[in-house]
Amino acid sequence: MQERFAAVLLVGAGGFAGAVARYFVGVALPFLGGFPAGTFTVNVAGCFLIGLISELSITSALVSPEMRLLLATGFCGGFTTFSSYMFEAVSLLRDGEMLYASVYLFGSVACGILCLYLGMLLARLWT
Repeated sequence: MQERFAAVLLVGAGGFAGAVARYFVGVALPFLGGFPAGTFTVNVAGCFLIGLISELSITSALVSPEMRLLLATGFCGGFTTFSSYMFEAVSLLRDGEMLYASVYLFGSVACGILCLYLGMLLARLWT
């Protein structure tokens, strides 16, 4: 029971930090010419971080199971905003911004996959 409570605290603390970081990225990178730059940046960076943290937790002792809960589940869970991603894409489509919506949807996925892979690659280089 104590282990589960500790895990909940780790995820909660990480989620709080991730949500606050996400807010500041949104403030620093508002919509640029109609493009949701903050959410795009957060989703791509989150993919990189999850790739890095997950790979390090599997291939080395650098990331413990507790640290993975704090960082991958908590921080990245609070930081990345997939639901906002979908909402903003639909909003762009409703506004008739087909080009922005397409770049946003496909660019986020392509860059996310690439950054996840780069995070994993970097983790392998470290170990």
